[in-house]
Amino acid sequence: MRREQHGATTQADHTAHTAGRVPRHVAIIMDGNGRWAQARGMPRTVGHDAGTENIRRIVRAAVELGIEYLTLWAFSTENWNRPTDEVRWIISLIARSIERELDELDGEGAKLRHIGSFEGLDAELREAVIGAIERTRTNDRITLTLAFNYGGRAEILHAVKRMLEDRVDPATVDEAVFAQYLHTHDLPDPDLIIRTAGEFRFSGYLPWQAVYAEYWSAPVLWPDFGAAELRQAVAVYGQRERKFGGLAVLHSPAAPADPPAERQP
Repeated sequence: MRREQHGATTQADHTAHTAGRVPRHVAIIMDGNGRWAQARGMPRTVGHDAGTENIRRIVRAAVELGIEYLTLWAFSTENWNRPTDEVRWIISLIARSIERELDELDGEGAKLRHIGSFEGLDAELREAVIGAIERTRTNDRITLTLAFNYGGRAEILHAVKRMLEDRVDPATVDEAVFAQYLHTHDLPDPDLIIRTAGEFRFSGYLPWQAVYAEYWSAPVLWPDFGAAELRQAVAVYGQRERKFGGLAVLHSPAAPADPPAERQP
């Protein structure tokens, strides 16, 4: 599929892929780990463990659905305001999880990426992320992007600062040029944003990239969000008309989405 010169996704790109009613790029806000644990009388850190374990099955389900790009928001720049012990646990958990899951992800053909800032992260996590990116850089079955220490406003400010450093001529700046300075410069814009835990906020997630994305709020907490819920979100997406500011193209209506299968204990 062709893309514009500077990495911005064209309407034609989206139309070609979504003719099969499967989003090319799904971005998920993984919300509700702490609440999942507290509802079971356990520490919030247990919920983060469960949420990290869930990533594996969602990646596998995305591959089976034909999703090409999956972006997961694991830690925002605002999450530094959480209790210190919880922040330390999350950071160490991500590093351990990359080490534990890398063989399987590599075997699944996943290409790993990171968006966000390495500033403030310890050396162990930086080295784990960089090593995983390098090891999987030639994989092409699915691109798995981890948004860690990421904030949408921070990303836009970073892009502006880089443009100023490069002395970009203002007369040459358009959407495509600006997109080239974002963390996602080599990714298509997301087609579908999913947030778990019944929340309806974007919270600064990919604000530039998601202007035409469809949105789906899943009522379940992230550790309980499984393949059935992902299939439901994709099915609902397939029923929507994406007009990109224009007029809808008439087509046969998609079949209604099946409810999620009952989860086994």
